[in-house]
Amino acid sequence: MIRDEAQARAFISEWGGAEAIEKLEALGAALREENERQNLVSRGSLDTMWIRHFADSAQLLTHVPRGTQGAWFDLGSGAGFPGLVLAILRPEQPTVLVESRRRRVDWLEAMREKLALEKCEIEGKRLELVESRKAAVISARAFAPLPKLLSLSSRFSTAGTYWVLPKGRSAAQEVSELPKAKRKLFHVEQSLTDEEAGIVVGRGRIGAAK
Repeated sequence: MIRDEAQARAFISEWGGAEAIEKLEALGAALREENERQNLVSRGSLDTMWIRHFADSAQLLTHVPRGTQGAWFDLGSGAGFPGLVLAILRPEQPTVLVESRRRRVDWLEAMREKLALEKCEIEGKRLELVESRKAAVISARAFAPLPKLLSLSSRFSTAGTYWVLPKGRSAAQEVSELPKAKRKLFHVEQSLTDEEAGIVVGRGRIGAAK
């Protein structure tokens, strides 16, 4: 379990070198400034952002093999977690951040440019309006209840798609309430940043809702 900011930095250093840490520090400084203009994250979380936002995002990498080819789709990226962090730590992998709120989109685009995230793409529209394409990985943090999330994103999935979905305390319950055909694709992993939180992890294609 990651319990303090120093441990969070050490954990993230396993996934990215000095350049990645420098970019995360720049992201953190920009986040503090922008949070005065719009409520990107809770004010109280800024003092522990390396745990609450950076390590919480980076831990998703433990569930996706290194070298996974194809685009990583992050749905409802909001302030950029986990999407921006993943784009920083895996700069060689295309990352697609889907966000419909205009001010959040402006923020994400500004950070993509500021941090020189060349393979990071911002889809500034509702997920329903994003053109269908295949995702190697799909993540979503506080985006929608699991059944709705899977229904909306099914058309992006393939037999090889990895799903990594932080779900907090409701993870196990949300999986248990899925239809059997979908439920068998998923399990819950313990979050490394919150003893009471879980991450819904799975692999496979989700059939379109009937």
